[in-house]
Formats: sequence, C-alpha cells, structure tokens
Amino acid sequence: MTIRPARSTDRREVENLVFSILRSYGREPSPKTTDADLADIEGTYRENGGCFDVLVDDSNRIVGTVAVHRTSEDLCELRKMYLDPSARGGGKGRMLLEHAISRARELGFPRMWLETADCLTEATRLYRSYGFEEWNPPHLSHRCDLAMVKDLG
Repeated sequence: MTIRPARSTDRREVENLVFSILRSYGREPSPKTTDADLADIEGTYRENGGCFDVLVDDSNRIVGTVAVHRTSEDLCELRKMYLDPSARGGGKGRMLLEHAISRARELGFPRMWLETADCLTEATRLYRSYGFEEWNPPHLSHRCDLAMVKDLG
C-alpha cells in the first residue's frame, strides 16, 4: 500500500469510493454541496494550502482517501478520510490519520479539526485515541453530528 497525492484523473474513482462508503453508513452523498470539493481536488486543497492524498493497493486501485483543508492560518480541517472495507484492518486507518497529521504539521498548521457522524464508531474511536477532543464549531455539515479538534504542537 502506498499513499500518494490525488490527481485530477482520480476524480471518478475517488467519488465512487467516498460515495459508496457514505451510503453504506446510511449517509447520502452531496456532490453539489458538501462533496463538491471532489470535483476540483487540486483547486480546493493544494491551491488553498492543503493536500488531498489517496491510498492505493498493489494493483494501483484507490482504497483510501484523506485530505487536509486550510480553514485559517492556524487551523486546518481533516476531510474525506475514507477506507474501503476490503482495506480495513491492519492499521491502514491509523496510517491515513498519521499521514494527515504529519502533512498538517509540514504545512504549518498548529491545530486540526474534523467533523464526523457519531455512527462511524471505528473512526470516532480512532480520532479519540489520537487525542482529538469534542469541539463546538460555528457550523456542522448536515450529515455530521460531532466535531473534534486536536493541537498539533
């Protein structure tokens, strides 16, 4: 398994992965709002001081995604962390999260926040184990009911 920057040509494969995982948890994708970032990964992430990376298996199939989105000079958001069910287990979720935290530090962010749904118990447990704590941001996405924040210092 390898983590690499997402390319424009990855768009459909990334959307298929993200949307199928959302549906498996009873959440509807929102390609015109919450998930509109997938239509222009480079513009939304890299050109805004963040990153969007994919986890690929040995056959070069995308099995995971993770992104760091700049929300201010001192705060970034962990976004789009998804892992195909066939790739779960063996620490790949930890690998994606550690990669995102490391990239956020490299990009100079002292704090990271995220939104999630409480029903995503595996992810929520993982975030807590890395020191993310509940937080009340001014806004939550319509499909999320929990926000968390972590100091990266």
